[in-house]
Amino acid sequence: MANWIDGQVTHIKWWNDKLFSLTVSASLPNYKAGQFTKLAMTIEDKKIARAYSFVNTPSNNNLHEFLLVTVEDGLLSPPLSDLKKGDTLQIAEQASGFFTLDEVPESDTLWLLATGTAIGPFLSMLGDDAIWQKYKHVVLVHGVRKHTDLVYQQQICDLCSNHPLTFVPVISQEKWPDGLQGRITNAITSGELFSHVKITPTPQNSQFMLCGNPEMVKETTQLLLDLGFTRNRRAKPGNITVEQYW
Repeated sequence: MANWIDGQVTHIKWWNDKLFSLTVSASLPNYKAGQFTKLAMTIEDKKIARAYSFVNTPSNNNLHEFLLVTVEDGLLSPPLSDLKKGDTLQIAEQASGFFTLDEVPESDTLWLLATGTAIGPFLSMLGDDAIWQKYKHVVLVHGVRKHTDLVYQQQICDLCSNHPLTFVPVISQEKWPDGLQGRITNAITSGELFSHVKITPTPQNSQFMLCGNPEMVKETTQLLLDLGFTRNRRAKPGNITVEQYW
């Protein structure tokens, strides 16, 4: 059972009419980039809790940032979206999850493939110096419906300027001059993703981390297996590490 503590909202940033980032002040134990915790509110005398990944780097362990999408008929996301600076909510004290860099073998290139709000844990990893010590090149791929769903663009731009990071937006419902059109799976099947980045991944030079829509994770995993990559397991290290985001 989770040990709950109070957290205070310090900032809310809206990216569009559904996507927002929530920053909460709370004293939490150390956690790892890529891990998640639970946020909770008491609604009509019932505690409603959901899991959310940290967006911030673990070194900032008093301010915790989460990327959320408002689900119209959701039990928690609409009340969370109504919070204002100074409001309180509950946060699980102990972080969880194994979708972390220390579970992934070293390689020349690390491919981070995300859809929607699942870019959150990758942003946490990219803010941690450990990733740049472990991999020579990182490719961040973000699949979204429209360009207005592309969040944290200034932060990503700064990371690209200061580190060996390549950012590839993949937009399914409109054309966007700085990215690819379609879905991540299509971009892999056609070879467009790899030609766009000018890197040909092999089991010897690449690691893949997949996070997001379960269908994307399942289909992309199979595509990578068909290309000769293997699942990454503690007992038998491979190339594909996954996290389904709901």
